[in-house]
Amino acid sequence: MSDGLLGGIEAGGTKFVLAVGESPSRVRATHTIPTRDPSATFAEAREWFEQQGKLCAIGIASFGPVELDKASSAWGHILKTPKPNWSDCDLAGFFGRAFSIPIGFETDVNGAALAEYHHGAGRGASSLTYVTVGTGIGGGTIINGRLVHGAGHPELGHIYPRRLPGDQDFAGFCPFHGDCLEGLACGPAIIARWGSSLSDLPSDHEAHDLVAGYLAQICHSIYASMATEIIVLGGGVMKTPGLLDKVVKRAEELGAGYFPSRENHKIVSPALGDNAGLTGTLLLAEAALRAEQS
Repeated sequence: MSDGLLGGIEAGGTKFVLAVGESPSRVRATHTIPTRDPSATFAEAREWFEQQGKLCAIGIASFGPVELDKASSAWGHILKTPKPNWSDCDLAGFFGRAFSIPIGFETDVNGAALAEYHHGAGRGASSLTYVTVGTGIGGGTIINGRLVHGAGHPELGHIYPRRLPGDQDFAGFCPFHGDCLEGLACGPAIIARWGSSLSDLPSDHEAHDLVAGYLAQICHSIYASMATEIIVLGGGVMKTPGLLDKVVKRAEELGAGYFPSRENHKIVSPALGDNAGLTGTLLLAEAALRAEQS
């Protein structure tokens, strides 16, 4: 498409993962740096990119919330976040000014959704939702090749699930909504409630069925609201042995045989594994470059 390399930044709350490549499927080098304050983090990332050669575009998939409306003066910013010093941070603007190249910008989970749709579990499907279950819970949906946007970006982790029978006492971990999905089933919520990560709890511990039940509800809601064909469940919590199977079974029970074309609904692990996020950043870079050239 152009001379130069595509660059990618998977911007997380604890680390920035950087990449360069000739294309999303041809990664030349990667590098991980700790997320410190914006000034130090950006400077280290810029230095690494400068050592890789000429860049033609950078794609950024960031923790959020973020501003995705290109008509907004705050486009490319991280908005109000509990992470110290990062609220109102102009992430896309810094790298756009530093390299004078097109910048693609999305949420981290939307980046992973793009990667799985084009190169992973969603190949051949018309629709896919990627849900990450880790430090938080987030989701991104692609229908007919386009990410779903609206007034902002979807926040699937902050829907309110139905509390399961006998599970009324835990107030929830979310500082904004208490017992929203994230407040009940994200990694820190599990640790706050049971004192351990889900994978470290015995296989017969009540936590496994409760977490699976709440995650099955979000899958059911996705089917009911968007008729998504493929739901990809990623993130650290989903690496718990047996959890995916429990979610699949419970989601089928919740569906009760109702949904049209339900044989096309699938709940799966990420086909790209831990590489989905970085692949997505390079897809964002590629799209930004294409838009600049059109």
